[in-house]
Amino acid sequence: MSQPKPLNLPFDPIDRAAETWRAHFGASSAMAAVTSIMRAHQILLSQLDSLLKPYDLTFARYEALVLLTFSKTGVLPLWKIGERLMVHPTSVTNTVSRLERSGLVRRMPNPRDGRGVLAEITPAGRDVVRRATDDLMAAEFGLEMYAESELGRMFDLLRTLRVAAGDFSVPSMGQDEEHGGLL
Repeated sequence: MSQPKPLNLPFDPIDRAAETWRAHFGASSAMAAVTSIMRAHQILLSQLDSLLKPYDLTFARYEALVLLTFSKTGVLPLWKIGERLMVHPTSVTNTVSRLERSGLVRRMPNPRDGRGVLAEITPAGRDVVRRATDDLMAAEFGLEMYAESELGRMFDLLRTLRVAAGDFSVPSMGQDEEHGGLL
């Protein structure tokens, strides 16, 4: 898998920043955690986009194709794609336009909504999703250094943040004893 250029620093810059933060402002656990998450996002996005480049995809375009693949008919309204991917309508329009130019999606009017637009995955789009998914799965989505149990804990910890942000509601929210977060 293509990796982003290593920094090869002789120290952990986020740990160093946390030490400096503590000296200037006080407790730094939240700052260090969020900075680590942001750096992890950069690393993962770079790795995933490198894996998807041979298919002329970015991770955002791949997610849209997968969503269409998962739908019963391979067709979804653009607003539904935006809702499910949690992105702005303009981003969906741009993503679908790129996929359409690549022949992976077909755009058509929504017969149930005169102003609405549908996106339909093409056979070429289904083929690309299958091949790209094989590559992503083989690379474990860039997280091969983690054990299955660690990935589960990571998901649970970040799920608490997503629930708190209002991404979705969970009936009978309770404290998760094992992970210290919300169920």
